[in-house]
Amino acid sequence: MGDFNHPNICWRDNAAELKQSRKFLECVDDNILLQVIEEPTRRGAMLDLILTNKEGLVGDVKLKGSLGCSDHEMVEFRILRAARRAHSKLTTLDFRRADSGLFRDLLARIPWDKALEGRGAQVSWLIFKGHLLQAQE
Repeated sequence: MGDFNHPNICWRDNAAELKQSRKFLECVDDNILLQVIEEPTRRGAMLDLILTNKEGLVGDVKLKGSLGCSDHEMVEFRILRAARRAHSKLTTLDFRRADSGLFRDLLARIPWDKALEGRGAQVSWLIFKGHLLQAQE
């Protein structure tokens, strides 16, 4: 959590105008982080962020006005502890250890317009999923 000073990032669209902000977004994506603040925290911009690697770990996020002469909103939130979970025998991938640059390059080489042209949503999903699984190998 902190003031990351990237006022031009649109978190809803995952887009930014400035190169430095686009690099920050890329870093957030590469590390599979989620940003949970949904309201502006300073003069209409979302500068103060909460980044987490687990959906549902942070909740009850509220802006509480400014403290003293600060022009930033105070952010209140709860870290939600999950109940003990049963050990699953399901094998999952650890994307934090992945070479995200190579992964991105492999997927960028696919001519998506041609591969998905004239396909319905279900068939397009199956094609995309197949390429995704192939790239992760």
